[in-house]
Amino acid sequence: MSDTAELFFDCRLDLGEGPLWHGTRQELFWFDIKSGRLFHADQTGALRGEIQFDEPVAAAAVIDDDTLLIASASALILTEISTGTMRHHMPLEADNPHTRANDSRVSPQGAWWIGTMGKSEQNETGAVYHYRDGLLSLIRDKVTIPNATCFSPDGSIAYFADTLTRKIERVALDRDTGKPIGPWEVFVDLAGEPGMPDGAVCDAEGFVWSAEYGGGRVVRYAPDGTVDRVVSVPAPNVTCPCFGGDDLKTLYITTARQGMSEEKLARHPHAGSVFQVKIDVPGQAETPLRL
Repeated sequence: MSDTAELFFDCRLDLGEGPLWHGTRQELFWFDIKSGRLFHADQTGALRGEIQFDEPVAAAAVIDDDTLLIASASALILTEISTGTMRHHMPLEADNPHTRANDSRVSPQGAWWIGTMGKSEQNETGAVYHYRDGLLSLIRDKVTIPNATCFSPDGSIAYFADTLTRKIERVALDRDTGKPIGPWEVFVDLAGEPGMPDGAVCDAEGFVWSAEYGGGRVVRYAPDGTVDRVVSVPAPNVTCPCFGGDDLKTLYITTARQGMSEEKLARHPHAGSVFQVKIDVPGQAETPLRL
């Protein structure tokens, strides 16, 4: 089965990322990482608001109807959606001005896996952290570009990619804490494929939907790693998918236009925008973070 995504919100961001569906608000949130902006819109595509931060921001975790915890370049920031009021919650590599947050997602255990990376997108200066109940602990270090963080519906498996390796890995999890308990193994090797693994999300059946940066598509992988279907996206730099809508059967997809030539931008004028496609299987509702 193959589908093509259509335009949802024409924003043409440099680095659109971190889409998240807030179920009780029925709104989609997403970021422009480098400009430090967070947007949210309802499912008709009507913009409901924009929040400006003073440094790069990459990911959000749901706390309640009006509060998100935001991963920025130096901190975790409690943010009120209605007012934009921000309150520092905890430092995040605040002593390293060369790193920022990147792809992050909350597990079914209510634990937030938070990725960091070098702002230069080079060298193994990033890491992945586990945050829950006020405690931040290291999961992986020596990471270049952390991506593809997502979890099986029962919370028994985590997926992860260090993008430049072109491999998506997986590991068994402790079902109580959401921390790794087994060895990492290769789930999918994208060597020879058109793009590199970027953000990913698991649906309710435990299949992984992986954005391919440079590949112009999102690929659905079965639990055994075989390709199940492909969604084409009219923008080459596909960054991250998430499920939303009232039935969780809309796949929202962020993209980027950074580094694209004028010729490429002319062929893909909506690069950096948010796209959508209806899917016949639902995603998982976002698990609120155990703050």
